[in-house]
Amino acid sequence: MTFSIVARDPENGDLGGAVASKFLAAGSVVSHARAEVGAIATQALANFSYGPVGLDMLAEGLTAQETVRRLTAADEGRDHRQVGIVDATGASATYTGANCIDWAGGRTLEGVAVQGNILAGPTVVDAMIDAFLDLSLPFPERLVAALKAADGQGGDRRGRQSAALVIKRQRGGYLGNNDNWIDLRVDDDPQPMDRLAGMVSLVRLYRDRPRVEDLLPIDDRLAAELSERLATAGYSPERLDKRHGLAEALAGVDVERTGEPRQAPQSWDLGWEQTLAEWMSVENLEERMTARGWIDPRVLNHLRTQ
Repeated sequence: MTFSIVARDPENGDLGGAVASKFLAAGSVVSHARAEVGAIATQALANFSYGPVGLDMLAEGLTAQETVRRLTAADEGRDHRQVGIVDATGASATYTGANCIDWAGGRTLEGVAVQGNILAGPTVVDAMIDAFLDLSLPFPERLVAALKAADGQGGDRRGRQSAALVIKRQRGGYLGNNDNWIDLRVDDDPQPMDRLAGMVSLVRLYRDRPRVEDLLPIDDRLAAELSERLATAGYSPERLDKRHGLAEALAGVDVERTGEPRQAPQSWDLGWEQTLAEWMSVENLEERMTARGWIDPRVLNHLRTQ
């Protein structure tokens, strides 16, 4: 009743997967991942324990194939189960029980496993593999593209209801204090994959961290524009809310990923710097903080649209 993909990004080792189904909140059951360990999809008459137990096995050093064998051997309901696994090395495995509802099956390549049941046919999983191999897209977008390609071949033959995407990256989560880089679910929607793709674009705005080479120096012209736009939005040093200390806390950003501080114009003093930080925190743009004297162009564009 589901089609899914689990994969490893060879560029940086990110691990995750995506799923779509005519099933309420499929992501709450199917998708499991752990940074630097692996990713698992458990479906059909899903045995949820395949996720956490399988990840523990991978963490202990078992390969994807060995983990599939251990999980299914210990499960009397294995003929009704389906599971796909990718480990931290990129080794992959997929399993489809003999009694899963047709069409059911899967495919693997290095770094990726796809599988599905109650599908329109084998071209569904073939399309997932082909779409994932399009290296012109970043890793999260490739996973979503795989779901859309599968749906284009008929997908779940009962229809659509939910979709999800999960990607783990060590310290890649909010403010770097967890591994949940992307964890998105569309639980009940007639077009769940389109909604999921839209949510990924929002992640790119709110959670992507700026590249140092893209940062814009705050010069006299830009300082004047920023202060004017912030004031229009209701923010200024005189109105700075110092009760919560957000501006100060967010000013202590990781210089390594946000550029070395630079001398800003005299008109762009610490008060305006803190005002910008407060506005960014209210707009959920904390991840795009930069060292003093710089601004992320996406932050500037967001301010210009307000």
